[in-house]
Amino acid sequence: MELDLGKLMQQAQALQGELKRKQEELARQEVSAQAGAGLVTAVVNGRGELLCVKIDPKLDLGDRGLLEDLVTAAVNAALARSRELQQKELAGGLPLGSLLGG
Repeated sequence: MELDLGKLMQQAQALQGELKRKQEELARQEVSAQAGAGLVTAVVNGRGELLCVKIDPKLDLGDRGLLEDLVTAAVNAALARSRELQQKELAGGLPLGSLLGG
């Protein structure tokens, strides 16, 4: 089996372009997660960047420790959802078989 380097380079460039397009698409997608029965909500994009944290006005802000724990929990849950989205979008959508001769 002869390897066509020109074709392989074209396929690699196409794959790189598709990966860039998917990463840009991920940046526009948002996932959120809540903690404390919805008292704190964290919103993260598909690239794992924290976009905002929303705190329900009903939350007693006098309990600093509770607030810190709820923010941490909401952000970590949103980041986990972002990683799941990345895996789904990137791993499931790239045509690796054509590059590998499949």
